Amino acid sequence: MASSPSFFDLEAALERCASEPIQRPGSIQPEGFLLAFEQGSMTVVQASANVRTWLGVHAQALLGQTIDDLIADGSALIQRMDQLDEESSQPLHVGNVHFRVAGGEARPLSMMFHRTPQALIAEFEAPTDSAVGYTRLYPLVRSFISHMNETETVDDLCRRSIREIKRLSGFGRIMTYSFDEAGNGLVNAEEADEGYDSYLGLSFPASDIPAQARELYRLNRIRVISNVDYQSSALVSAPASASLDLSYAALRSVSPVHLQYMRNMGTAASMSVSIIVKGKLWGLISCHNRQPMSVDFHTRTACELLGRVLSMQIETKLTDIQNQRMLELRHRVVHLLAAMADRDGVIEGIRALPERFVRFVDAQGGAVVFGSMCDVHGTTPDLETIQALAHWLGKRHDDTVFHTDNVSRDIPQLPALAEHCGGLLAVAISSIHSHYLIWFKPELNRVVNWAGRPDKAISDDGSLNPRRSFDQWQEIVQGYSAPWPAFELDAVAELRFAVLGIVLRKAEELAALAESLEKSNRELESFSYSVSHDLRAPLRHIAGYAELLSEMESSNLTERGARFLGNIEDSARFAGALVDNLLSFSQMGRSAMHMSDVNLTAMVESVRREMLPDYEGRQIDWRVQPLPIVFADAALLHLAMRNLISNAIKYSRNQAEAVIEIGSRIEPGRVVIYIKDNGAGFDPIYADKLFGVFQRLHRDDEFEGLGIGLATVKRIIERHDGELWADGTVGKGATFFFSLPSSNQGAA
Repeated sequence: MASSPSFFDLEAALERCASEPIQRPGSIQPEGFLLAFEQGSMTVVQASANVRTWLGVHAQALLGQTIDDLIADGSALIQRMDQLDEESSQPLHVGNVHFRVAGGEARPLSMMFHRTPQALIAEFEAPTDSAVGYTRLYPLVRSFISHMNETETVDDLCRRSIREIKRLSGFGRIMTYSFDEAGNGLVNAEEADEGYDSYLGLSFPASDIPAQARELYRLNRIRVISNVDYQSSALVSAPASASLDLSYAALRSVSPVHLQYMRNMGTAASMSVSIIVKGKLWGLISCHNRQPMSVDFHTRTACELLGRVLSMQIETKLTDIQNQRMLELRHRVVHLLAAMADRDGVIEGIRALPERFVRFVDAQGGAVVFGSMCDVHGTTPDLETIQALAHWLGKRHDDTVFHTDNVSRDIPQLPALAEHCGGLLAVAISSIHSHYLIWFKPELNRVVNWAGRPDKAISDDGSLNPRRSFDQWQEIVQGYSAPWPAFELDAVAELRFAVLGIVLRKAEELAALAESLEKSNRELESFSYSVSHDLRAPLRHIAGYAELLSEMESSNLTERGARFLGNIEDSARFAGALVDNLLSFSQMGRSAMHMSDVNLTAMVESVRREMLPDYEGRQIDWRVQPLPIVFADAALLHLAMRNLISNAIKYSRNQAEAVIEIGSRIEPGRVVIYIKDNGAGFDPIYADKLFGVFQRLHRDDEFEGLGIGLATVKRIIERHDGELWADGTVGKGATFFFSLPSSNQGAA
């Protein structure tokens, strides 16, 4: 038994097969003969060798003769046909012409011609009765068109067309098959005489028809092989003549590999009619016969015309189906967009219609990824896998819409993904951030019934041999989901465009709101500055006069009056301090910043010296790490550090030994400073209240304060494009953090 060919041997054979010059075979089938005329002079530059069988002269003897030398009024016939404005590359039937050769009698033959950039190619066959041919053609087309109806499916159209072609041509078996995206053909209609094998419902592998053969089927819609065992007739050329492109020639000789394929199938004669949809090869009408049989020009023309009508009808049906589906998808788009527009954004809109979002493209599950946040609906992979997918999508620089019907094949970097789905569709809804809409389809294991095992064999000379068996062979295809049709991808692209519009509108609304808030904040700052400034003098007067009254009239005051007067002094001083702090807070957003390198280690030491009177005599364990040099406004940052360190001293005073730790860490894009104490702490659920004006978490009788210090710190840090946050536990202390952009970090 011969061993199976290696992968490299098979690849080499397939490459040789794909490069076979089937458009320029250099020979024709002997059902007729061929003459090639130079375009200008109309002299013969090539002739098929079998012209001797048809005309009784050697092909060499015809080279150099003009068309008028050979055919009565040949040039006039060509000119009249050219005026019909037909497609010049397609064979055109001139009619029956009288051929004359020196020493012989005129002989009528049926003539077809077409033009190529090289030459005018004329093909001659046995004469046919044109009147009979066209009489058959009209009823055929009329009958086929008259029976069309709206409920007829594509398969119905194919079945009806092959019945007509079988009636016209007499082939023993006729079938139609359509190609999938991979090029495999599925037989969807069949008409066969008794004794012929049935291929209905079976698949033919894409490798049965190489790429250059598919292109020929697209260019030339009909091809006939009258006898699989024909002896080809070579083309005899004049000196310096190039090989002829016979893509459109009816008599073109075919590849020996294909002839062997026909023999293996038990086919002696065949005819193929192409089904072209939107300029692409959609499928074929394939006709087989056990015995050799000729097909005259008029029958070929009728079959080709019927194939063109079928192609147009299939295109119409498919376009109608696609339009209906697109209309349905647009309705879904409108509902989703309405939900998004009526709510705060994309996420909220999809949360309102989760089922509609998932079924938008007939998926099983969907996800909305907004940076680190992920919403899932339906059956999806776990959140960690989806985030890994979003990261993988973010590294791609291809189209904004990504789709696959085989995750394990196309995303091998994420093996966990293939455990949850077979296919996915993802669309980016931001060109800056990692924001995606993602749909998932499950894996669908399916059984494919092949017309024979789609294996290839290699001959001794290294060429490709067609497969010999066409017996049904089953294959279980795994790892694939249902495909993503092109119109669904178009609908997703439309959805993306509309979502971007909503996001942009929301961004504009937020920008307008931010501008309005900024204006209001400026007005409030100006108001608070004016009020604070105007209140300072009266409050100082109240405090001063109360102090003078206490000194001058103390002997005349009752105990109760002295107590009242003391309350007035305390309240006036408190109000004065409050106004001073409000004035300072309002100036935070008004004063210009003066940036420079700031040594945080030296700043902390300076603050500790300033605060010494507040903690003198206390037991404090200071744990100050070396701190970086940052680029900041020294005065503002000093005030922020003073407030934070002051809080740490104040709120740890009830501890027998206070521990205050000050340190830093470097994170991507920023430096983080922290001040930690073991004092009173706070409940973390109130962490957001800490930084508001007049927000305090402790009673006045526990810890004094005005509730402005942390708000001031927050404003200072935000003016440096940083962040401020805190963490704490009641009775165990608190840690305050603030960050500054790394661009604000100087040399250590």
